[in-house]
Amino acid sequence: MILAIFVTTLLLFTQLASATNNATPIGIWKTMDDVTGKPKAIIQISENQDHLLSGKIIQIFPKPGEDQNERCEACPGVLQHHKIVGLTILNNLHADMKHPRSWIGGSILDPMNGKIYQCNIQLVENNQKLRVRGYLGLPLFGRSQMWDRVTSPTQKQS
Repeated sequence: MILAIFVTTLLLFTQLASATNNATPIGIWKTMDDVTGKPKAIIQISENQDHLLSGKIIQIFPKPGEDQNERCEACPGVLQHHKIVGLTILNNLHADMKHPRSWIGGSILDPMNGKIYQCNIQLVENNQKLRVRGYLGLPLFGRSQMWDRVTSPTQKQS
C-alpha cells in the first residue's frame, strides 16, 4: 500500500514537472494552412539573452510544383528576396506578467504578403497548442492561428 502511494506520488510529480517544462513556447511548432488544413511550415521559437522570444521558419511544406527554396519577394527592406526557410517571422515577444502562458508586444511577418503585424501568443490545450494572434492596432482587429507543438522528429514530416 505504501509502495503504491509512493509510486502514484512519484508519477504525479513527474507529470507536473513535465507540464511545467512545457509551459513555454520555446521549441518547435507546426503551422497549418488555413484553407487546406495541411502542414505549411515548421517554426522554431527561441529566447534571447533579454528574455525576448523570436521564431524562424526551419522547414516548409510546399504544394506540388512549388519551389522548396521559395523567397519572400514581398518582404520589406533587407528581408526582400530572403529565403523563406531561415526567415525570422516572430520578433520581440515578452512574457505577459498579468496572464501566465501568454507573451505580448511582439511582431509577426506574413511571408506570403510581406506585411508585419503586431503579435501576441498564448499556450493552450495543455501547452500543446500555441494561439498566435496577428493584428493591426488592437488585438480585436486581427486573426488567430493555432500552431501544434512538435515533440518528435516524425511529427515534422506530416
